[in-house]
Amino acid sequence: MIGAEAMIKCLEAEGITKVFGYPGVAIAPFYEGLYNSSIEHILVRQEQNAGHAASGYARVSRKPAVCVVTSGPGATNLITALATAYADSIPIVAISGQVSSELLGRDVFQEADMRGATESFVKYSYLVKDPDDIPRVFKEAFYIASTGRKGPVLIDIPIDVQNRELSKPFAYPESVSIRGYKPEIKVNMGQIGKVVAALNQAKKPLICAGGGVILGDGEGILRRFCEKFSIPLVSTMMGIGVLPKKHPLYFGMLGNNGKPYANKAVVRSDLLIIVGARLADRAIPKPENLAQRVAIIHIDIDTAEIGKNLGPTIPLVGDVKDIFAALMQEEIRPAGQAWIDELEDIKHSTVDPRVFSDDWVNPNLLVQKLSEKMDDDAVYVADVGQNQLWSADNYVMKEGRFMTTGGMGTMGYSIPAAIGAKMYAPKRQTVAVCGDGSFQMSMNELATIRVGNIPVKVLVVKNRYLGLVREYQYNTYDAHYEGVKLYDWPRYDKIAEAYDMPFFHCRTSAELDGKLDAFLACPDACLMVCEVDSEDRVK
Repeated sequence: MIGAEAMIKCLEAEGITKVFGYPGVAIAPFYEGLYNSSIEHILVRQEQNAGHAASGYARVSRKPAVCVVTSGPGATNLITALATAYADSIPIVAISGQVSSELLGRDVFQEADMRGATESFVKYSYLVKDPDDIPRVFKEAFYIASTGRKGPVLIDIPIDVQNRELSKPFAYPESVSIRGYKPEIKVNMGQIGKVVAALNQAKKPLICAGGGVILGDGEGILRRFCEKFSIPLVSTMMGIGVLPKKHPLYFGMLGNNGKPYANKAVVRSDLLIIVGARLADRAIPKPENLAQRVAIIHIDIDTAEIGKNLGPTIPLVGDVKDIFAALMQEEIRPAGQAWIDELEDIKHSTVDPRVFSDDWVNPNLLVQKLSEKMDDDAVYVADVGQNQLWSADNYVMKEGRFMTTGGMGTMGYSIPAAIGAKMYAPKRQTVAVCGDGSFQMSMNELATIRVGNIPVKVLVVKNRYLGLVREYQYNTYDAHYEGVKLYDWPRYDKIAEAYDMPFFHCRTSAELDGKLDAFLACPDACLMVCEVDSEDRVK
């Protein structure tokens, strides 16, 4: 058995059935192994999108997904996707081909030092020099990616190692033991006692849920905890979906672009329980001010995140499911109804100051209607820009998934991530929502959708600008717009025609219901464009 065949055997042992990639000579032996394998290869149209598609697959499956690229520019194209997955804690195993071992360090054709280039953006990386190491390396890579705080792991493997024979029979390890990496963390019952005492002293407790709750598959138990003890909850952007939007204990997304009543809830609380969130600048612009007023419990699986941005009164390290399973068994006094009523009053008294033109589609109404009409278990993938903020602010969460990239904020994420999500869950309705700027960063993946007959729906919110940058230039530089206008191109109807996709176009809010119904009822992959005003205004 040669190294490339051993790589395939490792993936099969891990239960991998699909890989997203783009071939090249330096990874050709691996592709030869794929030819005789049951593993399906999904050819993307650019390597970055292989990483994003793996991200979407991993987020819905809640297991590591695999992407494969060749050396040099193929591998460097993947770096942005690795950085995106790292910032969002998504488990990915990335395999990159490399030039032959004896040529390393000689600046030969398509050589790139991927271990050095990705050091800041992966949990760990390997350069495989011996084909006999392949089973161990793959076992460790999947283990590292999927345990503790999840994230991407890179396996860089020279072409000669792929072609060399193993000197001993292939055997995939049954267990992993890595010196210095012991992510299993037992619940500290002493700290649990401190949390219980703080909860019983608090009159206005509030939970802030981040993306770590979803990554840790903890939505169900956290929801039961909130309901059992009547504790209200707000979320970060990555934590959207921990509670349905219409749940009586959910009070919206906090942060610069969140709901004002969610931010007021944080300020008025006397105990903030942060779960699976680091509360970076978009969520809490001045965390030091909040820490002076509110007692804080910070729960996270990653010790490095606790106190990074907001100093905790009580730190608690561990898996979200284990921690809340323990807390569910404790004697905790439910939060009073007066606190819930106070938050309800704040919520109903909040007025949105933005005004949208009646001549165009109202983007808030668009997201509300779209998400309400989508299937209960549908997957909504928001891109980056104004479309992301409108989506996060107005998405009506039921029992589905809201996915976006919050940590790195990578434009062009939604279409390939939606492809990955749909590949894992073909029966779940999947919609990618993007702006006309982010659409043009990955519209080449419509070819992947068409060739693979992947019925992903793509909705473009078109305002002819890089809207979020335009908004910043408007507020900061007195509307000195530079480099942000997109004009009227491309011709979206012609793009849809080029890929044999049904096309839907919506010009005003009055048309929304009918056009969205037709868009969602379409059984095939399709493209819809909704025209929105170039500027949203404040009263």
